[in-house]
Amino acid sequence: MDENRIAIVTGAATGIGFGIAKRLSREGFSVMMIGRSDSIFSAARKIERSVPYKCDIRDAAEVETTVRNIYEKFGRIDALINNAGVSRLSLLTDTDDETLDLQIDTNLKGTFHMLRSVTPIMQKAGYGRIVNMSSVTGVIECDKGYSAYGMTKAGVIGLTRAASSELAEYGITCNAICPGFIRTPNVERSARKTCPDDPESVLRGIADGVPMKRLGTPDEIGALAAFLVSPDAGYITGTGIVIDGGNRIPETSVMGSTL
Repeated sequence: MDENRIAIVTGAATGIGFGIAKRLSREGFSVMMIGRSDSIFSAARKIERSVPYKCDIRDAAEVETTVRNIYEKFGRIDALINNAGVSRLSLLTDTDDETLDLQIDTNLKGTFHMLRSVTPIMQKAGYGRIVNMSSVTGVIECDKGYSAYGMTKAGVIGLTRAASSELAEYGITCNAICPGFIRTPNVERSARKTCPDDPESVLRGIADGVPMKRLGTPDEIGALAAFLVSPDAGYITGTGIVIDGGNRIPETSVMGSTL
């Protein structure tokens, strides 16, 4: 296996992005960890073969400069994992333009900026692996308050399919991951806010609705990402893979249990 492989992971300072970066490092990649705050530097110190880059993916010029610096330093970019994203819960009629733009600019335009900057390098090399982070939200289901977020994550699927069509002839695959409930620091913070005295009860309540009776882990998302950027996934492109512990399967919430 080529030990000089270079992977870029956005939103890598915490949660799913950190889990992906950690997993790719174990798989032998040198991981370029991108984040928009200084926390990316301390996060990178926890992962072998990682290099931190502070970059706001909403800024196209920053993205171009960061990608160019990576390419000039390492001479290649083998994999791109577009993980960075934000979610702001707000009812449709209560969502102001600032809240809307934050999610569009990060989840959609930021992903587009990264794709546009990295793909010419992969096209020149005749090889590349791209993974975009979507969600089950907006693609398969959507609760109240997620209209803006769901719109952007559904848009990521559209972008993934379009990009896969354009890039297949260059030996580049482009897929999406659609996570369900994953135990991340953000989810844990939300649980503490919901029930400060017993946040674990909130997480148990969520897990009880999942057929596997637990939340997923960032490392499990990392394992899927590692497969999608491996040579073994060379004939998979243009698809969104759901990883949710089977949560989309049950109909008992609307049909009633018969057992």
